[in-house]
Amino acid sequence: MPEGDTVWQAARRLHDALAGKVLARSDFRVPRYATVDLGGRTVLGTVPRGKHLLTRFEGGLTLHTHLRMEGAWKVFGAGEPWKGGPAHQIRVVLSTADRTAVGYRLPVLELLRTGEEDAAVGHLGPDLLGPDWDPERALANLLTDPGRPLGEALLDQRNLAGIGNVYKSELCFLIGATPWLPVGALPADRAAHLPRLAQRLLEANRNRPVRRTTGLRHQDLFVYGRAARPCLRCRTPIRLADQGDGSRARPTYWCPACQTGPAPAPGSPPSRRTRTTN
Repeated sequence: MPEGDTVWQAARRLHDALAGKVLARSDFRVPRYATVDLGGRTVLGTVPRGKHLLTRFEGGLTLHTHLRMEGAWKVFGAGEPWKGGPAHQIRVVLSTADRTAVGYRLPVLELLRTGEEDAAVGHLGPDLLGPDWDPERALANLLTDPGRPLGEALLDQRNLAGIGNVYKSELCFLIGATPWLPVGALPADRAAHLPRLAQRLLEANRNRPVRRTTGLRHQDLFVYGRAARPCLRCRTPIRLADQGDGSRARPTYWCPACQTGPAPAPGSPPSRRTRTTN
């Protein structure tokens, strides 16, 4: 599941494969850009911004992509078979003399003027893995709406950029609060610790092939993906529910014993709130 650390890794793969090289060809397989040809342009590099990717080309152009749940960038050597899904799922191909980057199932793909990148990512809060990281600003953003459920506030990329469903669940477990606890109800010490903890988790995982939050052998995550299995701390069965407005899957895991605060009753429908911004 692409979150800030996964996107950071994707940006590094694209940058290492393409930066400083001239495109031999490009192939946009979406109607809007079907006639665009970037061949002959040098790739300046790829940078992550929260869950967004910005690939910059000479001449002041930027390819903005977002992976969301199913998207992926794959890099292949010359003559290597493409393995990332069927051909009809390919949205864009960028080829140099020795590498080809293929974007599969990309739900967001747009060409921008590099000077206008803020139109795509200017709404984002401090990037947990970026040079603009600012824990005090992130905390202030989270507390702007003190009545908002903690899990929804963490997913809102306008507050801090890079957290998805996995880190949302894991962070709430680590600070001992359910994802439905209003942000303003968090004790001040735990609220102040939250942004730094989030940054530390993503920083620790950005170079790992498998995401880990526990520090335990043979168990990578405390609660995410562990519905009905015993909590690693207290052995209470982990619970699962959707959180949000129901417009997209927001699986949320928590331990009802280790985490304090409100939680939905089993079988309850998703809460109806404003859609979370990516």
